[in-house]
Amino acid sequence: MRPTLHLTVGLPGVGKTTLARELERGSGALRLTPDEWMVPLFGVRWVDFGGKRDVLEGRLIWVARHVLRVGGSVILDFGCWSSDERYALRVIAELADADFELHYVTLPEEERRERATARWREAPEETFEMTVADHERFLGSFTPPTAAEFEGSSIPPPPVPFGSWPAWASDRWPTLPRLDM
Repeated sequence: MRPTLHLTVGLPGVGKTTLARELERGSGALRLTPDEWMVPLFGVRWVDFGGKRDVLEGRLIWVARHVLRVGGSVILDFGCWSSDERYALRVIAELADADFELHYVTLPEEERRERATARWREAPEETFEMTVADHERFLGSFTPPTAAEFEGSSIPPPPVPFGSWPAWASDRWPTLPRLDM
């Protein structure tokens, strides 16, 4: 059986980490959740703090690739708000000779915001406080997966000026080395 790269996609508060934990229990896959690493490594929860989230995600993708290459499955509990991020991770899975599964989690917007706020109150060590402005910005930055992404249709070319998706990924996640070399 081929290893699988599972990717949870969605905005904060929709239940991505809950789903990732269920996948972990059911499959034995390695679960990588950046929110659980931010405070121990950087002493901050905020996702945009000095680009540290991008640094962390790049290293976690690097670990995921190595696990996939030795036959283990991985769950990246990242959110991945853009199709470019999702296409790049799908190509990384393919380069590691692994399958790719996209898990999109969504809720009505009011419920999502309520859950994110409740999680902050109940377990602040697992998340960060989000203002109304944060929620609006997140919602405006998120592009839901398309039917083509779910169907595994052919992957479009990477954005200009990148010659490959791994090159794009190495730029997006600065600590991720080029994986197609």
